[in-house]
Amino acid sequence: MELSQVKVQSYELPTVIKHGVGALAALGEETAALGVRRPLIVTDKGMRETGHVERAASLLTARGLEPAVFSEVVGNPAIHHVARGTEAYRDHGADGMVAIGGGSSMDVAKAVGVEVAHGGRILDYEYGNTPLSRRIPPLVCIPTTSGTGSEVTLWAVITDPDRHVKFNVGGPLIGPHLALIDPLLVVGLPAQLTAFTGMDALSHAVECFTCAYAQPLTDAVALLAIEHIGRYLRIAFANGQDVEARYKMAMAATLAGLAYGSESAGAVHAMAQTFGGVFGVHHGYLTGTMLAPCSEYNLMGNPGRYARIAVALGEDVRGLSTLEAARRAVAAMDALCRDLEFPPFCEHTGARPADILRLARMAEADPQTIGNPRLIDARGYEKIYAKLMGV
Repeated sequence: MELSQVKVQSYELPTVIKHGVGALAALGEETAALGVRRPLIVTDKGMRETGHVERAASLLTARGLEPAVFSEVVGNPAIHHVARGTEAYRDHGADGMVAIGGGSSMDVAKAVGVEVAHGGRILDYEYGNTPLSRRIPPLVCIPTTSGTGSEVTLWAVITDPDRHVKFNVGGPLIGPHLALIDPLLVVGLPAQLTAFTGMDALSHAVECFTCAYAQPLTDAVALLAIEHIGRYLRIAFANGQDVEARYKMAMAATLAGLAYGSESAGAVHAMAQTFGGVFGVHHGYLTGTMLAPCSEYNLMGNPGRYARIAVALGEDVRGLSTLEAARRAVAAMDALCRDLEFPPFCEHTGARPADILRLARMAEADPQTIGNPRLIDARGYEKIYAKLMGV
């Protein structure tokens, strides 16, 4: 390809990243440096039981700040959860936020920031509607799982219960101001949640490496994320106390989040996002389960990229054709799900073959479909769902 044929692309990163064992200790100093005096801590009830929220609050208080806690976040948060968070922000007279937890807490904090900065409801800013025009208030994100990468992504995913769909709100103006990544916060995470979130990170990296928007900046971080996950996810699953594995998986999640850049993913996320809006199943379970069958469908669209993924996952592809090596990547993804004891799709989700047509049409309409490395329509999604359900 001649250089004159290379399209102009961009990559934006509005987030400062501080990472390492004990990184949480910098919370008070870093939050104050953002000019925040009355932070709202956004989290969920389960996180309060771990003691992490209380420690975060004490670090903020020790720096002379006046935190309040909003802990009504749930998995797959909906519009009304965001509205309650915005009400709590205003009631406290907050001037910034600290989100601590998984992707749901960070996404709610981002969405609250949008409502505070712009007014109206978060639904008004669904991707494709009113664009964001103002930076959200200062936001510090502290992940306690290793999967979503929401601490660095430029997106929030919120559920609209009336339509039974998840929608995206995003752009550089929604990006967190600071990500504090401390692997000690992930030590002891239950094995199943380790598996689901870890496979979610892998799906981000694989889709962003193979999607139509791939570029050198995202390729580099995606491949390193895949290498870390291939080497350390099984270890973290088997021994949640292994700090090295936890640190590498924490970095893998962040690197995979960076792979999103300013763009989108592909069929895996089109399916998982729309399916999750209907059935309310854990997003990481869905992306992990859907990754191998979607990749099997997609590999003809860019077999060289999938062959490179096989190498990153530790597969020996010497002597294989590009297509054979690409198929090794799919086999490695499938083997990883088996080793991580992912439950069967229909048994875990409650979906049935009668749901396939509706789910396929919803996936086709999702905006992330356009980034897929192989052109896909509802019929293609029907094939993938049929494979998932064994029909």
